[in-house]
Amino acid sequence: MKKLIDFILALCLFIILSPILIIISVIIKIDSKGPIFFKQRRIGTNKREFSIYKFRTMQIETPDLATDELKDADTYITKVGGFLRKTSLDELPQLINILKGEMSFVGPRPALYNQYNLIESRDKKGVNACAPGITGYAQVNGRDMITDDEKVKLDEYYINNKSLILDFKIMIKTFSNVIMRKDISK
Repeated sequence: MKKLIDFILALCLFIILSPILIIISVIIKIDSKGPIFFKQRRIGTNKREFSIYKFRTMQIETPDLATDELKDADTYITKVGGFLRKTSLDELPQLINILKGEMSFVGPRPALYNQYNLIESRDKKGVNACAPGITGYAQVNGRDMITDDEKVKLDEYYINNKSLILDFKIMIKTFSNVIMRKDISK
């Protein structure tokens, strides 16, 4: 049921938001050289790798690391990239990942393929069996400001208490956090 709701909602949002997606794409091309979209290897359901889509917010020569692991991450962020990140508009292309069945709106954020400790910790708690999400319980309870261990505990809580009501609460809190720019480091 959740997968069907995700698909229908993603398709509707993709159609409704297409003018905004086009405008952002044009601005990215004007702002810096390189592709409009950024693809990155992530860990999905049952540890299957997939390519996550985002609007590119960093220079093309940026190392393939989590932003918090970069030294002087600000030097890699493009002019428009800072705005896209703070408003989470860079996440909109993940609607494609939902349409492809690789992600959900709500679930644990997909780990980078090279975040081995996070992947292993999630494995021990059964988190990797859950479809990753654009937002999740850990996202709305600390996002960039919590440790991997804290993320895993929050992800475990989510998978043990999954429901449409919890998903709805997470979505509402996500919108609130984005508007308030809460827990965003870069």
